[in-house]
Amino acid sequence: MSAWVTKERYELQLMFEHPGFDMLLQQAMTSVGKMGNRDVAYSLLSMVNLGVPQGSRVIQTFLRNCQENLNDFDEKSLSILASSLRNMEHSNNTDALKDGVRMVVEARLPGIKNVMALQNMMRMLGEDAPIGLKQKFEAKALSMSNHFSLLDSQHMITAIARMNFYSKPLLDICSKIIQENINRIPFNPLFEAMQSYRQLQYRDLELLTDISEHAASKIDIWNKKQVVLFLSVLERLAFCPAAVMEAFAGKVIENPKALTLKDLLCVVKVYSTLNYDLQHRRQQFLDSLIPALVSYLPKMSCFELLKAPLLQSSTLEKFKSTDPNYLANQERMFQTVNLCLNLEHPVLPQPLTVPPTVLGVPVLDSRAVIPELSQCLQSVMEDQANTTLQERVSLLGFYFIDGVITKPLPSETDSGSAESRQRIAVICPADSSFCFGTSHPRGTLALKMRHLKTLGYDPVWVTEQELQSTPEEKRTDFLRDRIFPEHRSQAEVEKLNLNTNQESQTVQSS
Repeated sequence: MSAWVTKERYELQLMFEHPGFDMLLQQAMTSVGKMGNRDVAYSLLSMVNLGVPQGSRVIQTFLRNCQENLNDFDEKSLSILASSLRNMEHSNNTDALKDGVRMVVEARLPGIKNVMALQNMMRMLGEDAPIGLKQKFEAKALSMSNHFSLLDSQHMITAIARMNFYSKPLLDICSKIIQENINRIPFNPLFEAMQSYRQLQYRDLELLTDISEHAASKIDIWNKKQVVLFLSVLERLAFCPAAVMEAFAGKVIENPKALTLKDLLCVVKVYSTLNYDLQHRRQQFLDSLIPALVSYLPKMSCFELLKAPLLQSSTLEKFKSTDPNYLANQERMFQTVNLCLNLEHPVLPQPLTVPPTVLGVPVLDSRAVIPELSQCLQSVMEDQANTTLQERVSLLGFYFIDGVITKPLPSETDSGSAESRQRIAVICPADSSFCFGTSHPRGTLALKMRHLKTLGYDPVWVTEQELQSTPEEKRTDFLRDRIFPEHRSQAEVEKLNLNTNQESQTVQSS
């Protein structure tokens, strides 16, 4: 806890314990009927912010006064009242007043002129607002968007996130303003906007790239906690901020001990999930992380050890008491660790095995190959001699492969051994399996691709969206080029030769 927070709490305690404070609240309660609506709203907001118990007589008195005079509240008073109610606990008076404010706001919405007042009302009503009212808020905000300032744009993004309402037109407008003024935004407001993007799952490649480059330029100004928080929210948007990750890796290598356990676990998760390759600095980065993680081993929970993963046999027994709600996820993680140990044979200080008791029963993927892919695969195979196709293949009881194509290697067509045949694993991953805006695999897909290569397969992926966006008459050629790139090269050579011959004939005839 920071010294500032401790000091603030101490000052509040002194204020509440002062004998004059109770007298002040009593005076406010007896005077509320003589106060103007704006003064009532401001007083209620101040008491709520100070932490006066919301069930206290003074708060409830002010709430009832607001209910009685709600129709007389002007736009400013309604805005202040909305700010007061936004974080108040449920009670009969609070809920009744919120309902009243909602009806008044809906009736007066066309006449609202102040952007901040509109945003306060949006935040107060939040995700409980009816969808029709959310759409009216959206229309009103769009009608005012030509006059949005940078601050208006930041607050509008958090307001629609508070309503849990995805408005692409509003997000596009506000994000453009943020993008144009990125250098003027301090960390906290920028991070708050990023959290709203994550909540609404709003992604814009140009925006995220600019924000990433801005963050990289601040790597020596922001503290490590801020950078880690920033990386975490971008990872949850499935965006790989390469500029930041490259710069921050250097900071980690320089001083890994500056990271807390929570920071370290976040760094491990972000860099592994986004499948970021540090290339020549990869081993140096790992060598820096490992001692830091080891130093925190006594403080790590069992689940944190599994996520790292840094399991020891003595720790595994503790997983038997896992909440059933998390059991399937835990078993899947154990199965993944077990698969990595068996396939990749990492160098460890001592042998490590995962007991069968924590592996559970693998849940096999029983989905069907999407019709477009199945049809195209079969069409591709029609002109492939000595080549076989097997659809819906389960590998090691863990990985699902849409189709496995087996064909003889060009130089060894007469041999029947497995080593002389090429195995192509065709998989159809979801678009979310890639870092946003790229074809770079992330998370479980990256691991799957790595393991397929280890097992001797040549992995080839094609997304359902790619197939569906390709004209039907071109899908087979598209997939053939993806699976057999050498055919594409040969076809391009033949096309080039044909064009050259045609040009030559044209010259001769002229």
